Amino acid sequence: MKAIVCTKYGPPEVLQLKEVEKPVPRKNELCIKIFAAAVTVSDCIVRGFNVPKKFWLPMGLAIGFKKPRKPILGMVLSGEVDSAGEDVKSFKQGDPVYAINLPRFGAYAEYTCWPEDVVAFKPSNVTYEEAAAVPYGGILALHFLRKGNIQSGQKILIYGASGAIGTSAVQLARYFGATVTGVCSTSNLELVRSLGADAVIDYTKEDGTRGGLYDFILDAVGKRKSSKFKSQCKGALTPNGKYISVDDESPKVHKENMIFLKELVEAGKLKPVIDRRYPLEQTAEAHSYVETGHKKGNVIITVD
Repeated sequence: MKAIVCTKYGPPEVLQLKEVEKPVPRKNELCIKIFAAAVTVSDCIVRGFNVPKKFWLPMGLAIGFKKPRKPILGMVLSGEVDSAGEDVKSFKQGDPVYAINLPRFGAYAEYTCWPEDVVAFKPSNVTYEEAAAVPYGGILALHFLRKGNIQSGQKILIYGASGAIGTSAVQLARYFGATVTGVCSTSNLELVRSLGADAVIDYTKEDGTRGGLYDFILDAVGKRKSSKFKSQCKGALTPNGKYISVDDESPKVHKENMIFLKELVEAGKLKPVIDRRYPLEQTAEAHSYVETGHKKGNVIITVD
């Protein structure tokens, strides 16, 4: 089968199209024929081993020091069940599925084998490409909104409202009944409004944290390293307000959350946002674009 292999850590060019052996599922795994995958910021961080020095040791121990132990990257996919291990009970050959597997890779390929517990049925009203645009931003946004105990009637500021996490967070916050202010660049104002934001702030023209006092500020792009930004956010909070950054932790994937997102998509409450699509053989180009930091929503890899 065809796959994109990360031969070593480095720039996007280390990603090479190769012929590799088709995987065989273990007892609790599904072999999935992949139709679409997502290129996430996390994928780019792994490919470049681009982390602060204090994280080199734990990251190296987790995924490998000189190159990834699992050379086929990609954490998000949608596709069809090709075969199933003998212990799999919930899926059968031909079932349409989508999945996210944060600690394990393998989505940049024609086939991969993932455990049953990270896979859910694909939303029935969207394409495979659109389905692949749901899990990464959806799971992370849902996790951090719940961590902040999002409540109906709250005022929430979402910094980075046009990215994969931000576009999901705007819609989920509205679903939970919050009044949403999104912060993004000039070119993305209409997109964020169309997703349901009550107000938008153009950070290229004004300080995104000066729109009033908020019960909850979600930093959806990870500006935690900026002490000035964090201080500005805290100054824009109500006395009991919360500031949360997506840099704070890496959440675990719970299957019930994948099912919840599926139901929201099918109900029209959560719409996947796709910026660009690239064929599998142009995965390196997709990584280069994601690393510009200017993508709107998601970048998708299509697999023939």
